[in-house]
Amino acid sequence: MGPVATLRVLSYNVRSLRDDPEAVARVVKACRPDVLCLQEAPRLLGWRRKRRLLASRCGLRLAVNRRPGGLAILVRPEISVLLSHHHRLRRYRGLHLRALSLVVLNHQGHEALVAVTHLDLDPRARLQHAEELLALLARHQAPVVLAADVNELPGGPTWRLLTRAFTDTAELAPAGELFTFTARRPRTRIDAVLADPRFGVVGAGVPEEPSRADLVAATDHRPLLAELLLSY
Repeated sequence: MGPVATLRVLSYNVRSLRDDPEAVARVVKACRPDVLCLQEAPRLLGWRRKRRLLASRCGLRLAVNRRPGGLAILVRPEISVLLSHHHRLRRYRGLHLRALSLVVLNHQGHEALVAVTHLDLDPRARLQHAEELLALLARHQAPVVLAADVNELPGGPTWRLLTRAFTDTAELAPAGELFTFTARRPRTRIDAVLADPRFGVVGAGVPEEPSRADLVAATDHRPLLAELLLSY
């Protein structure tokens, strides 16, 4: 086992970079993540170029960069990526395609699996997809961090299902504000960074470093940052 290490995981719904991509980059850089998990990454015309440009502006590299589901995972250049996968979840007629992206990392001598998803507004599909992604994550031995736009308030059935397996980091160790939506008038918490109980949680919440002007200009969600301890 290596020495204790910290891992900063940032979850951020960037609304396809339709607002102010430069503000998105400033927000990310102010948060100093080791791993950036994006929901609603660009997936239409010019999506590869837009994602590459964001990665460059943030000083990160793309570790998972698949179009279906609008997900992406970016990491600091010095972090080793041991494995990456992208899974399409069950398709429901009339609803958006949902997916799960994941990477297994080696960070300062510790392995961790970091995953990202964006669940549906439809409650039945949301719960079914949560069950499906839990089964996919259970195939791996490395402890899991799941960044999710849950599209549901804490206490809902999907949230309860996920927190039976993982720790709600912002509930356990709140740091900063907790409401993530909307960026202009934050009144609800629908985004989460959920972690295997083997992780220690230093703190989690909406980071204080970005300016409010950038948070509002960047996208309709506010980012959620979790600082975790790897000591297993």
